[in-house]
Amino acid sequence: MTAKEFARYFDHTLLRANATEADFRAYCADCAAYGFAMAAVNPAPVALCKQLLRGTAVHVGAAVGFPLGQNTIETKRFEAQDAIANGADEIDYVVNLTRLKAGDLDYVAREMDAIVGVCREKGVISKVIFENCYLTHEEKLTLCAVAREVRPDYVKTSTGFGTGGATMEDVRLMLDHVGPDIRVKAAGGVRDLATALTLIDMGVRRIGSTASVRIVEAFKEKYGE
Repeated sequence: MTAKEFARYFDHTLLRANATEADFRAYCADCAAYGFAMAAVNPAPVALCKQLLRGTAVHVGAAVGFPLGQNTIETKRFEAQDAIANGADEIDYVVNLTRLKAGDLDYVAREMDAIVGVCREKGVISKVIFENCYLTHEEKLTLCAVAREVRPDYVKTSTGFGTGGATMEDVRLMLDHVGPDIRVKAAGGVRDLATALTLIDMGVRRIGSTASVRIVEAFKEKYGE
């Protein structure tokens, strides 16, 4: 694997509330220079990032219902539609965990179907954020089962804003239970080369990280270009 191929695993992330326009310009310059898969941002800066990344292969992704997942289905649907209209190529949305924990699986499935449906209609990649740090083992399995029915492009471990991030145990559970056609994204706390390589070896297809530049530089130092 070359350094460029390695970089394509990363959704480079800038979700800080106090990020400035200068921060986004420097961030998008890094995304373009390294050739990351996606620039992961909140919905408001999507149009700016799309403009800054024009002519590159880097997608722009919007975080929807982020980070708590406590918006209504209609709000999340509109947020996804608006982000796509502004240029988003990918949508990462957070599941409503209150409804999941209440056992309202019809709501969880309708929500997932609504967001995935918008993405599918527009030819945009969909990712479902479980936020595993707040879930029981059975709740994780339940979300995997819903995902198998709805068929998003990815399921994702974490927002990076909860009490914990990606764990090897959660990644293995998701890989084992979402089926072969849904990919897994690990996010939250992935900050070093060894962890990233282990996740890729396990079968993870995307890694969300704020440390993407440092990790790719470590790869180059160890393995070359």
